[in-house]
Amino acid sequence: MRTRLRRQARRIRVIAYRETLIDYKEHCWTFVGAFVGIGLVGYLNQYWLKLVDAPLLIGSFGASSVLIYGVINSPLAQPRNLLGGHLLSAFIGVTVHRLLPQELWLAAALAVSLSIVGMQITKTLHPPGGATALIAVIGSPQLKALGYWYLLAPVLVGALTLLVVAVVFNNITATRSYPANRYWYRLWRRRYWTTHQRK
Repeated sequence: MRTRLRRQARRIRVIAYRETLIDYKEHCWTFVGAFVGIGLVGYLNQYWLKLVDAPLLIGSFGASSVLIYGVINSPLAQPRNLLGGHLLSAFIGVTVHRLLPQELWLAAALAVSLSIVGMQITKTLHPPGGATALIAVIGSPQLKALGYWYLLAPVLVGALTLLVVAVVFNNITATRSYPANRYWYRLWRRRYWTTHQRK
C-alpha cells in the first residue's frame, strides 16, 4: 500500500512539474505566428477590403489563433476544422438571421446551437465557429448587409490567411509540425474519409 501511494505521489509531482515548465521557444513561435496571422488579416482589412466596405477582422479569428498557433496538435485546430467550421457556421448564422431578423435572442441561440450540431455532423468542430455564427446575427449593420458574402469575406479570406501563416510558421522548427494530416485537402479520396473517421 505504501509503495503504491509513493508511486502515485511521484507521478503527481512529475505531472505538476511538467505543467509548470515554460518552453520559451514554443511560446516564441506561438507569439510570432499569431502576431503575423492576425496582423496580416488586420493589414488586409485596413488597406485592401476597406475599398469594398467589408470588414475582415472578426472576433472569432482571435479564438482560432489560440488553436492554430498555440495548440497545433489538437483535432480542433486542423485545417479541415478551421475552414469547414467557420464556413458552415457562417452559412448557418446568415441563414438564421435572414429567417428571424427581428428576434435577436432566438436567432442568436439558434445560430450557435445549429452551428455546433452542424460541425459535429460534418466532423468540422472548431469552437470559434460558434462565434462566427453569432457574429452573423449580432454584428454591425455593415456586416449584416453582406448577407451570404459574409462567407467569402471576412470568413473564407480571413481563415485562409490564418491557415497559410500557420502552415508556414508551425513548420519552421523541427519541434512543430502542422497540420497533423499533410493530405487533409484530398477530400475527393474515399480513403481520406475512412482514415479521418477512424481517428
